[in-house]
Amino acid sequence: MSDTTLTLTWRICDRARVARDRRFDGRFFTGVRTTRVYCRPVCPVKPAKSCNVIFFVTAAAAERAGHAGASPRAVAATRRVQRAKTLLDETAMPIAAVAFAAGFSSIRRFNAAFRAVYRRPPSSIRRGRPPAIRRRAVAS
Repeated sequence: MSDTTLTLTWRICDRARVARDRRFDGRFFTGVRTTRVYCRPVCPVKPAKSCNVIFFVTAAAAERAGHAGASPRAVAATRRVQRAKTLLDETAMPIAAVAFAAGFSSIRRFNAAFRAVYRRPPSSIRRGRPPAIRRRAVAS
């Protein structure tokens, strides 16, 4: 699976959600129509019925759709974390540079916000990935 060529269809998202596939974490969010909440693909709770879900590209989009009733500040914070995850996935920038580029005012706040959303440190996004992939993403 190539990160740059995969088009996320409803079917792909639904399979990844039911399988709790970590490769899709942060790539989409599942909104549940019946409970009006949203989750990441790796959410540990029992998956909702497929007929009750809708998929969003970002958590901010899910929040705007009303699944969380989030404040503008919460939506902005989610966007910053999403921007940081994208930078971690697609560039070889140092983590401190990612934090500031994503709009965080301190490394400590960045780490806390990232852990709150993904339940793991920002450095874990890059663990296990060959350095050549990160370098190639920067060159393109």
